Amino acid sequence: MNLQEKLNILGDAAKYDVSCSSSGSSRGAPKGGLGSGCSAGICHTWSADGRCISLLKVLFSNACKYDCAYCINRRSNDIPRATFTPRELIDLTLEFYRRNYIEGLFLSSAVVGSPDATMEKLVYVAKELRTVHRFGGYIHLKAIPGASPRLLYEAGLYADRSSVNVEIPSDRQLQYLAPEKNYESIFRPMNFLAERKLEYSAGKRSRYTPKFLPAGQSTQMIVGASGESDLQILRLSAGFYHQQRMKRVYFSGYIPVNADKRLPALTTKPPLLREHRLYQADWLMRFYHFGHEEILDESNPNLDPDLDPKAMWALRHPEFFPIDLQTADYEMILRVPGIGVKSAQLIVSGRRFCKIRLEQLKKMGVVLKRAKYFIFNPDVPANLRRLYPEMLRPLLIARPKPAQLDFFSQLQAPSLPAPAQLSIAV
Repeated sequence: MNLQEKLNILGDAAKYDVSCSSSGSSRGAPKGGLGSGCSAGICHTWSADGRCISLLKVLFSNACKYDCAYCINRRSNDIPRATFTPRELIDLTLEFYRRNYIEGLFLSSAVVGSPDATMEKLVYVAKELRTVHRFGGYIHLKAIPGASPRLLYEAGLYADRSSVNVEIPSDRQLQYLAPEKNYESIFRPMNFLAERKLEYSAGKRSRYTPKFLPAGQSTQMIVGASGESDLQILRLSAGFYHQQRMKRVYFSGYIPVNADKRLPALTTKPPLLREHRLYQADWLMRFYHFGHEEILDESNPNLDPDLDPKAMWALRHPEFFPIDLQTADYEMILRVPGIGVKSAQLIVSGRRFCKIRLEQLKKMGVVLKRAKYFIFNPDVPANLRRLYPEMLRPLLIARPKPAQLDFFSQLQAPSLPAPAQLSIAV
């Protein structure tokens, strides 16, 4: 098998892993080296199949020893198998960078042989790029569950970001769908990397202090392959942010790539809307100071498919609204539907000088078609502030766009009644 065939197989096999954002790295270009892991030149655009365009995103191998029900690379699948050599991956990364195809490397792998044997090869690639070729570009290494602490520590020294994918949001369902895996083997490398990063970031740093995962950790969960509620998923995500200091938690709508009786049989498209709502809720936890227990609770365990999570919370708490933007604190302004972080900051800084009117709010980026129902403003009619949540809900639901008409269907001639049959007497 030549290098092009390996790249086609292992590049395509890596597209299901979406936890490859390149943001957050502070690694600069080494003197006399090439590449930089900083934001300049790093493209954060995603392709349609989930790949980060600026990264060489590949698996080291797809010849996996595990037989997970949801994975295309499981050992029972009859698919083309390929494995790079470390030298092939190093040369690919350097040559692609010199041709300006990429700005970094996202390297994952199936478990080949043993976790330590697989992790050792991944670390070798990163170490060779950093120390021999002085590559300063972004490197994301997958931490293989079950790998030894020594290899995980080395990975943290040479990689900008590392990730261990949880995949299934509950231990019981994970053992059902992937009997050879468990949460203990997944959380052990997560906790080890989090503790080592905390050690390196604590205290005063000097130029001699090595960088340890400057872009932190990330993980991924599959949404819809098992029966967990959105509350369970958000609770687990909140734990990752507070305990393991995760940079990002990614959600991937379940795609039925295998025929397995343990998996749900989807009759519709992948749950992309649910995935989108989870990302919105994740955004609220990360930037809007919401707790997961505020977004969902036992009486409301799932997100509303028709409303974004902030509007859903506002309708459940009418006692807080309407608020006066001239006097309300920043935390409360953030909770108004239609007001983002930047808009809230502009409101707080601008209200010192003048009364905030609707015209100014629009220029600040506030979405008035949602926010006007939750704020007290002289320009907002008083009757809008007297609407009950039951009356507000239909006004907040985004109306679906009308289906686009086919041009050629409009050119068809109108149907005419069939002409009467003439009878001719002879």
